[in-house]
Amino acid sequence: MLLAAGIKEYLEYMVNIERSAETVRSYNSHYKLFIKHLESHYNCQVYIEDITKQDVDNYLAHLRNVCEYKPTSRAHVVNALRPFFRYSLQREWIVKNIMLSVDNIKVPQKERNYLTAVEVNQLVDKIDHSLVRLVSWFLFRTGLRISECLNLTINDVDFAKRQITIIAGKGNKDRIIPMSASVWERLYVYLQSERPSSASTLFFITKRSGKLTRTTVNNKLKYAAQNLGWTQPVTAHVLRHSFSFNLIKNKVSIVEVQKLLGHTSLAVTSVYAHTDLDELTKAVNTLL
Repeated sequence: MLLAAGIKEYLEYMVNIERSAETVRSYNSHYKLFIKHLESHYNCQVYIEDITKQDVDNYLAHLRNVCEYKPTSRAHVVNALRPFFRYSLQREWIVKNIMLSVDNIKVPQKERNYLTAVEVNQLVDKIDHSLVRLVSWFLFRTGLRISECLNLTINDVDFAKRQITIIAGKGNKDRIIPMSASVWERLYVYLQSERPSSASTLFFITKRSGKLTRTTVNNKLKYAAQNLGWTQPVTAHVLRHSFSFNLIKNKVSIVEVQKLLGHTSLAVTSVYAHTDLDELTKAVNTLL
């Protein structure tokens, strides 16, 4: 079986078992680069049964040394290749799963970037794009992923029940986010008097192109942070981190934060339980 053909079938399988569109897109991008690398190396099309562990190791080394992929990015590649080769074994395209002997990429544990509520307000005030300003404000107050936010439809926002329904979030799971009074009011005003007239069902839309993009949001956040003189990189995902950090700092249960973020495991949510030097100082001083 040609690698390209096998990957095409596996991606179709992922769609059939209802893996999220974002996961399929991410895996597809990793697979395309893997195929390109192998075909360039061997100067021909590649068969799955001919791929060796050394091929995978060489590719990961190429990503590290030439493409300068960080450990987290290389780990994503390994996580995409593992299920494909497992599927290939099940389909009897190969007789041995080479990924079983490929080591996991060690990802260094580090503190997540986050902003305080005051810093978020300063950042939002500096954004020179009204819709991105609203979206950034909204992300911090809901903890939505940027993809979830930009794919939100009018029907997903229920003003009567004061809740937002996230359809097929990460892991293809639905969840409900209650709207605070301030979020309800701000979204209602936007929908009634600020949202451009359009046939689009998306909630957040631009007058010119219709759809707001992730790149636009992150670029506007980047420029606003720079204008504040911050060296810390700020993205839409940092606002999600900040949402969780501020909830936990305000003594919200980590289980409740887990549900709001849409995490399947508390272990994932626990990385948002930040500590800072002031909190650590208070902790040690509790012992007399």
